[in-house]
Order: sequence, then C-alpha cells, then structure tokens
Amino acid sequence: MDWNSYIKNYQSYLKIERGLSTNTIENYSFDIDRLRLFLTENEIAVSPIQIGEETLQQFIYSVSKQVNPRSQARIISGLKSFFSYLIFEDYRTTNPLELIETPKTGRKLPDTLTTDEIDTLIAAIDLTSNEGERNRAILETLYGCGLRVSELASLKISDLFFEEGFVKVTGKGNKQRFVPIGDLTKKFIEIYKNNNRTQLSVQKGFEDTLFLNRRGKQLTRAMIFTIIKNLAFKINLNKNISPHTLRHSFATHLLENGADLRSIQLMLGHESITTTEIYVHLDRKFLTEVLNTFHPRKNPHSDLPEVEG
Repeated sequence: MDWNSYIKNYQSYLKIERGLSTNTIENYSFDIDRLRLFLTENEIAVSPIQIGEETLQQFIYSVSKQVNPRSQARIISGLKSFFSYLIFEDYRTTNPLELIETPKTGRKLPDTLTTDEIDTLIAAIDLTSNEGERNRAILETLYGCGLRVSELASLKISDLFFEEGFVKVTGKGNKQRFVPIGDLTKKFIEIYKNNNRTQLSVQKGFEDTLFLNRRGKQLTRAMIFTIIKNLAFKINLNKNISPHTLRHSFATHLLENGADLRSIQLMLGHESITTTEIYVHLDRKFLTEVLNTFHPRKNPHSDLPEVEG
C-alpha cells in the first residue's frame, strides 16, 4: 500500500473505532500530509512501514524552524498516534517517534472575560437586524452553558429539555451529556426560536437544527467566530477572543463563585478532571479566599491547646 491507502485506513479507524469528529480527523491527517510533503520535497522514497527514526528527526528539525513549540508538539503527537495505529494493525512493530521528545511548551492559560465585558459584548448586538436575536441567543448559550463552538453549532431543537432545565449536548467522540440551562438563556433561545427562526425558509435536513444561517442551514463554526470577533471590534475590546473564551469564562466564573471542580468537569464534558484543573490557575486570589474562609486554622488566634514547654 502507498501513503494514501494507509492514511485512508487510519481515518476510518479514527472515525469508526475511536469516534472522533471530522475536524479532529482532519487535524491528524494534516500532520501526516506535512510529513509526506517533506519526503517528496527531499526526494525521500519511503513508505510508512519503512520510515525510520532518523528521517523523522530530520522532519521534526525542519518543522521546528517553521512553527512554534506548541504546534511542533501537536505535530509529534499526531504522528505518534498514526504510527501507534500501524503497530495496532500489525503493519509495524515499533514506533519511530517513541524516543523523540516533545518540546516543552508550558501551560497556556486561557483568556477570560469579566462579567461586565460579557454584558457589554452582548449589549452591542443590533437586535433590529434579522440575525440580532439569534446572535444574542448564541452568546448567551455559549456563556450560559459553557459549550464548545462545535457543540453549539450542532445543537438540535429536540435537545432542549427546558421543563427539566437541561440541554442535551453532543461533545467530542459523539459523547452526550446533559448540561443545566438557566432561565435567562432559555428566555433568549425561546425568543429566537419562536419569533426569528420561524421567518426562515429552513432547508431540508436542517429542520431540527436550532441555530440557522440566513439560508436556512446550520451555522458554520467560522461564522460563529466571525460574529464574536466583530462584536469585540465594535466595543474596542482589546482581547483576542473566540467562542472558546466564553466557555473558559463560564468555568472561571463558576469557580470564583464557589462551584466545585467535579461539577464544572461534568458540565464542560471533560473526561479527566486534570483538564478542568487548568481553570484553578486562573485566580489565585480566589483560592486564597477559599482557604481563609473554610480552613479550620484560618484564624491564628483560634482556640488551640497550649503546648507545655
């Protein structure tokens, strides 16, 4: 088999057996295509079965001059996954990237918005426009439920369980979870759904999709990014924000107001609480306040037994 055949089989494995999303599969495939382009440009004729550690080290060295350490680490991780698959399928017996170290990238803390900034962002939406009520419902849902942009774009009307106070969210790997939804978010979704969405000519196949574009089809992730970027520009917000910023802000504000990490983990849909712990690092002042409020030895003058000398 040539590279194309191995890659195609790998993509099928990621989709069927690991249940990864189309976007994730495309990212994995991009890393392999980058390696294949390097081999072509350097006239190295070698298959995925034959390629060795030395050639891959040359590739990684080449990549290190083009991208930052974080992107380099992602490429190495993606390729390790590909060669692990080849071992899994008995095409190879060793992973040529096993001894290649991933560059240290440090932990990048996410940007967040204050509640005032979020209020200002939402207030900047032109509700007289055809998409105004939709855009307000989108921002309220991203912030009010802490959804990923892909989760919001794929949200269905049949996923709304308002009487029970939940929405059903389909996350990474098609894993579903129920996320609580507040009355304010429900209110703005209902306004959009019952007033503005009914004015659209909904295209076949999108009858159950909640958030639609003006042509009656599902909104793209890029369009949601653009909506938020334009609002940030409109209010002169000097922060580099995206839909994910609202998700980070959701978790941060919950933590600051006393929510426990386990509850936040469940709402965000993180498999590991280690992933959720990144939000702990956002506000050291809050953690100090928690200690000073709840720890039994918070008061240096508390009644302690005297120690006899």
